[in-house]
Amino acid sequence: MDILDKIRILADSAKYDVSCSSSGSSRGSKSGALGSTSPSGICHSFTSDGRCISLLKILMTNFCIYDCAYCQNRISNDIERAAFAPEELIALTMSFYRRNYIEGLFLSSGVIISPDHTMELMIRIIKTLRQREKFNGYIHIKIIPGASSHLVHEAGLYADRVSVNIELPEEANYKALTPEKNRASILKPMKQIAENITENSEEKRLSRYIENFVPAGQSTQLIVGATPTTDGKILSLSQGLYNDYNLKRVYYSAYIPISSNKLLPQLSAPPLLREHRIYQADWLLRFYKFTADELLKENENLDVNVDPKTQWALYHMELFPVEVNRASYEMLLRIPGIGLTSAKRIVRARKLSSLTYEGLKKMGIVLTRAKHFILVGGKYHGNFAMKPEFIYEAISEKKDQIQLSLFGEIDRNLSLLDPGDELMMKKAGISQLIAEKAIISKSLGGDF
Repeated sequence: MDILDKIRILADSAKYDVSCSSSGSSRGSKSGALGSTSPSGICHSFTSDGRCISLLKILMTNFCIYDCAYCQNRISNDIERAAFAPEELIALTMSFYRRNYIEGLFLSSGVIISPDHTMELMIRIIKTLRQREKFNGYIHIKIIPGASSHLVHEAGLYADRVSVNIELPEEANYKALTPEKNRASILKPMKQIAENITENSEEKRLSRYIENFVPAGQSTQLIVGATPTTDGKILSLSQGLYNDYNLKRVYYSAYIPISSNKLLPQLSAPPLLREHRIYQADWLLRFYKFTADELLKENENLDVNVDPKTQWALYHMELFPVEVNRASYEMLLRIPGIGLTSAKRIVRARKLSSLTYEGLKKMGIVLTRAKHFILVGGKYHGNFAMKPEFIYEAISEKKDQIQLSLFGEIDRNLSLLDPGDELMMKKAGISQLIAEKAIISKSLGGDF
């Protein structure tokens, strides 16, 4: 098969794996070697469907002995197949790197003959790149579940990052959708990699001549929407992986309907907004000191109309409004519209003088959200007197549709009143209802 046809087939087959990110490792240039790697050195570009293609992202082969129902490359699927010989991929990587097409290699593969056989071929590729070709760029390799522990360790000696994809959030999902795999075969290499990274860190403290082992850490991927699993269970699993296996990232991939299997949902489009909300919640777990239990119960899903931090805040209105001139750094991080950088700016600035509302605007705070949850010098700048239902309508991404529903409810309340009954009018607070309708109408015209 022509090399261009192989690239077309195997690059397309690799696009469903979203575990591409900045390198996270640093490797300086050396005499006689080609290239270098910096922590932020992978340039990002995106395909038409929004997926990152920052590396030469390719499969060694899309032949596979497994029959995973959700996978395009499953053995029962009638698709065009191709395979690279190790030397072909080595030459392709070096050629692309010299032409400045890429900054590294993202190598995955279908399983051929056995997990060990496949891993041996993949290791031959990255080992030859490092040792014979003196390739000093970034390499991310997928570990094949079920491969021997010595092969897992050897892969980590030549790669900057490794990943073992969990794919399915619950054990029961494996039995139904991918009977050849199980959770244990995936968690075993993840645990080994975590332990080897820890051991390597300890050895490097004793000697600077110790080689790096997976300097950019390990990651994994979960498919969102292929099973009935709730967002709460997905986030609980992710939190456990971060805590137990010291993962750098958990990536989430919206299920793309590529199979007519009755066990899989027949979606008209991938649940990309749900994927986005889970990424936002994952960010809160990693950097904002939230826990999965705080954000969601295991049987719940995230509200796609608002970001997870706003959803949490609306459920905990008893904690708000917060005076930004006195709130702790940890509490500032829990205010919608205030991020890591702006929270640090607030803490630094208020040491010099009291903060003002105008001053907050200059700090990069998203006041269209934050103003509903804060006091500035004792003054509340929100529009809805801390009423969570109105705040939700105002900052929801579907606020135009919700506005009509909300106005309908207010109008129904007004229609029940007798204009001639002054006492009833006062009891019902008609002036407040009319005022709220005017406030909402004005506020929803802005950018939330």
